[in-house]
Amino acid sequence: MEIRGPMLLPARREDVELETLDGLTLVGELALPETRDPVATLVTLHPLPTAGGFMDSHILRKAAGRLPALADLAVLRFNTRGTTSPRGTSQGAFDGGRAEAFDVAAAMDLVQARGLPRPWLVGWSFGTELALKYGRDHAIEGAVLLSPPLHRATDEDVAAWAGEERRLVVLVPEFDDYLRPDAAAERFAAVPEAVLIPVEGGKHLWVGENQTRRVLTEIVAAVNPDALPLPVEWDGPIAPDV
Repeated sequence: MEIRGPMLLPARREDVELETLDGLTLVGELALPETRDPVATLVTLHPLPTAGGFMDSHILRKAAGRLPALADLAVLRFNTRGTTSPRGTSQGAFDGGRAEAFDVAAAMDLVQARGLPRPWLVGWSFGTELALKYGRDHAIEGAVLLSPPLHRATDEDVAAWAGEERRLVVLVPEFDDYLRPDAAAERFAAVPEAVLIPVEGGKHLWVGENQTRRVLTEIVAAVNPDALPLPVEWDGPIAPDV
């Protein structure tokens, strides 16, 4: 059958709780390959919670639903402080990207505690701001930025990635609501090592199966290129969509 929409491919899925240094409990889910150890780890950072972003925002949910099976990746999703999803509500209150530094740190603490390999941050919209501002504080291999608005992340936050061995991969939709490819090229010029990928026809919310597949393919190309091309058909069992 064709792989599309919210289909959940087989994986070991576990509800997790993250404990922040300022005393909050955040709710999340860890998805691992069903029968193998992961070759790398995606730590996902969701879009703006005050605009409806949460750990189930569709690209992140589809990454967790597909990539453990298709690319041998571990995928950690969680709600930042004050954010609610069907998984539950994380304690605390939205802080505009400031105290969320503790949330990123709590996720990385779980990665370290579980011995998960080769962590990458995958931020979408607001989540890219967290990745840019705080990712360099942690032992990551790199960051994939989806639709970066560069509202809260300053030019100084971006320029701090210059000269880093950790990779920065930036997907910019052609028709983004906030930052389009030409403007993104200017804003990221301070980081010559950054890989800027304009996505023809793309929009900020990456709606539609074609855009989903493009995003997931670019994530895997950065993190585990040996798994490409990603299959578009699945012949095995699927998990119930819950």
